[in-house]
Amino acid sequence: MLYGFDIGGTKIELAVFNDKLDKLYSERVETPKESYEEWLNTIVNLVHKADKMFQCQGTVGLGIPGFVNPKTGIAEIVNIRAADHKPIIQDLEARLGREVRAENDANCFALSEAWDAENAQYPSVLGLILGTGFGGGLIFNGKVHSGQTGMAGEVGHTQLNYHALKLLGWDKAPIYDCGCGNRACLDTYLSGRGFEMLYRDMQGETLSAKEIIQRFYAGEQCAVKFVELFIELCAISIGNLITVLDPHVIVLGGGLSNFDYLYEALPKALPAHLLRSANLPLIKKAKYGDSGGVRGAAALFLSK
Repeated sequence: MLYGFDIGGTKIELAVFNDKLDKLYSERVETPKESYEEWLNTIVNLVHKADKMFQCQGTVGLGIPGFVNPKTGIAEIVNIRAADHKPIIQDLEARLGREVRAENDANCFALSEAWDAENAQYPSVLGLILGTGFGGGLIFNGKVHSGQTGMAGEVGHTQLNYHALKLLGWDKAPIYDCGCGNRACLDTYLSGRGFEMLYRDMQGETLSAKEIIQRFYAGEQCAVKFVELFIELCAISIGNLITVLDPHVIVLGGGLSNFDYLYEALPKALPAHLLRSANLPLIKKAKYGDSGGVRGAAALFLSK
């Protein structure tokens, strides 16, 4: 059996899958906030419970909101204080007596989508999350590409380029501080949060993403104008990723991925920002939604 964990700041979810990634069982518990030992024991207890339930020793994959440095083995998970800067893989393996693998939750999202039957034909999949933040994951031949320190795919911390600043207006472009310590990161523009902040600062009205989209579909000119600008900003930024990575398919997740107009407008806007000979990748909505994290974590033990 394949065990996948989605480790969040408020909850830990375990899901059990067979080798076809059919989900057989799941359970959620609260994430321990302060004690590292309690955090470890929570995961260990869930694994042992699943072992007993399925009468096997399942593989253990973790999806975490950060990464584990492959050189040092130290986890960087700033929003889970109990486990931040701890050797989580080493300590879990010692307690469980088996290999444990961990990847960034955005990578797990992308891996889950790459292992869908419809996408398995593609050698490269780029997963992009347009949610609270803007993140990504790179999958090549069914495996996560996480780079030498585990940070590959951190597309949200690339920054606005010349064309994006020109689009937003040299003298009036909102420049946002990012939680990473830099400024003008795509995380603060292409996310659902960025969508709302840009509307506020460019249209002078504070609305939720849902309200902006409702006004767009109602044909209100301010919303229509803003959405077209946002699509162009996405095309500029995602076009750069396509030029570097040349993926076969792009899968969109997160709250803004439910804005269906994206799938009509982005393919039309992207070619202007690509090399003449580039092939536009297929752009599609994520299939697994909130289940993608645990499913992708379980898939860390699959190979083509």
